[in-house]
Amino acid sequence: MENIIPHNHSITQADRVKRSGFKPVLIWFTGLSGSGKSTLAGALEVYLHTQGVPTYILDGDNIRSGLNKDLDFSEESRQENIRRISEVSHLFLDAGVVVLTAFISPFRSDRQSARDLVGDENFFEVYVECPIEVCEERDVKGLYAKARRGEIKNFTGIDSPFEEPQNPTIKVNTANEDLEDCLRHLINKIVPKLK
Repeated sequence: MENIIPHNHSITQADRVKRSGFKPVLIWFTGLSGSGKSTLAGALEVYLHTQGVPTYILDGDNIRSGLNKDLDFSEESRQENIRRISEVSHLFLDAGVVVLTAFISPFRSDRQSARDLVGDENFFEVYVECPIEVCEERDVKGLYAKARRGEIKNFTGIDSPFEEPQNPTIKVNTANEDLEDCLRHLINKIVPKLK
């Protein structure tokens, strides 16, 4: 872009990694609303925090309450939502932080763009698989019911598609496994790669 020249700072990501002892990565939780993304991301963050890993969670509702409150739920806005999250995640990685995101992020191309931005070696895609019937049973916000009544448009799983990951780093099924089992699976797969 014309007239924009990024500034190179004295402290680099390598300096930050050396200080913390942990490699910053982006752990991208994807799945239907109600599948358990935020719950799993929160549980993993608690575990990582106890291990001294610098972390931060970017969660869908929290981000839409501030940074992305100007976006609606059209396909274009949902893509912009994920683009912005990817950019923010990239900044956190530069800061030496392990980022956990909990977004439906229904489109493969958007998730691939996030992977491309931070680098394949820094991107862990976690597919939180759960049948839509179970997600609807868990729906404390009543969003599925509203979508089925036509009160919410472009709702993933009802009138907007969810493109399942084809080769996720990790797949957990929250309908068949309890939180502890899913968390153990995540820890065993991810934690060794942070050192």
